[in-house]
Amino acid sequence: MGGIYIVETHSSASIQGGVHLLWAKNLDLLPQPSGYFCGMNRLGWLAVVGFSCVSMGCGGNDVASEQSEKKMDKAAIAKTEALGQAVLKRPDSVGLRFNYITALDSIGQYKTALQHLDSLIIKDKGNFGLWYKKGQVCEHAGDTANAIVYYNTAIDIYPAPHGLLALANLYAETKNAKALEICNRIDELNMGREFDAYSAFFAGVYFSRTGKRDKAIPLFDKSIANSYTFMDAYIEKGGVFYDDKKYNEAMGVFATAISVNNRFADAYYWQGKCLEAMQKKSDALLKYQQSLTLNPELLEAKQAIKRLQ
Repeated sequence: MGGIYIVETHSSASIQGGVHLLWAKNLDLLPQPSGYFCGMNRLGWLAVVGFSCVSMGCGGNDVASEQSEKKMDKAAIAKTEALGQAVLKRPDSVGLRFNYITALDSIGQYKTALQHLDSLIIKDKGNFGLWYKKGQVCEHAGDTANAIVYYNTAIDIYPAPHGLLALANLYAETKNAKALEICNRIDELNMGREFDAYSAFFAGVYFSRTGKRDKAIPLFDKSIANSYTFMDAYIEKGGVFYDDKKYNEAMGVFATAISVNNRFADAYYWQGKCLEAMQKKSDALLKYQQSLTLNPELLEAKQAIKRLQ
């Protein structure tokens, strides 16, 4: 296995292709759900990426948000173009090429990013980092099937914990029982409570998605016990109660989440959903407004506000 092992970490997340995506933060390359994942918590429920704030007592924030996004887009494109020029000058620099691939990925240029990855992989087929990155790019592009293939290729080369977690994430969301096998492998590594929190979480997600909610709740509890600030676990646990129409129990879980992080917009949003289901529409509207104030990109909150006004 020649060459260098390149691993990149992220601190954002989104949903692509109907699958929940989880990225790493710089904590020993450990994936950390960030505000479920960017304020996303349950598959297909909250599409919150890239939407601007509705004007709801936040005068002009929608325009400010759009302008901010445009500035960020321009900056990302300019950075990508600069890296592209640098690659032309130093085509043999693997590190520089990898940074260019990451930049292409960040602006949605997945096809070009994959072409560059393939050109590197041809020269270094045993490089875990390149296969892992290819899985990430495919995941961002919504190509879940190939993302799973490339993550598997990566962990066959080197069973890195963050690679296993990325795979467990996709298996869980696609209702594949292999998620449980991967979670067991992670547990066997004895990496500590943070990793235990993730493995329990993904196992819980698998059981939740496959309708075995009685098995999901204890696993989400285990995840929270290992990492009480793991906000996604609260949302998934509360979501199970919501699905079972146990709205008071769900409200309690979301209230606990708010006590841990009172700026966690998703918890307010889900409290709103519970209150709306209980026909307490004025209270629900207030919760939706709170969630949107905290996260102006919560499209579902925006839609709920319009629906109730």
